[in-house]
Amino acid sequence: MKIVKVLGAAAMTWGLLLLPVPSFAHHSFAAEFDRNNCKDFTGTLTKIDWQNPHGYFYVDIKDASGNVESWSFQSYALNTLKRAGIERQLFLENIGKEVWVRGCVAKNGKSRYAAAGTLKFSDGILRQAGQLQD
Repeated sequence: MKIVKVLGAAAMTWGLLLLPVPSFAHHSFAAEFDRNNCKDFTGTLTKIDWQNPHGYFYVDIKDASGNVESWSFQSYALNTLKRAGIERQLFLENIGKEVWVRGCVAKNGKSRYAAAGTLKFSDGILRQAGQLQD
């Protein structure tokens, strides 16, 4: 009888150990973006990628010599944006319009890529679209 209890307990333990466990491998802001290199960007919103775990939006920005560079900005998670009152429709309504973004550039060598912080559409309202470190 004792051996049945021991084998039963061992089987239950192995069963629990083999259950799938969610991964907690989310990156930190500091792992990907340079908090000491945040700046203001002004340009035309061209498109959005509304995907988990983060949303992305793209802005065409003219450099000092007038050349247009396409920048991508990573935002908060979609549910965080929604809780902050920033819906997908708001981005869609502003495609082709001028936007202002305060963001921190990537430090992994990826060019024209930044974390969005503060975002302003044509309505002039400042919105917190991502984590800003400065």
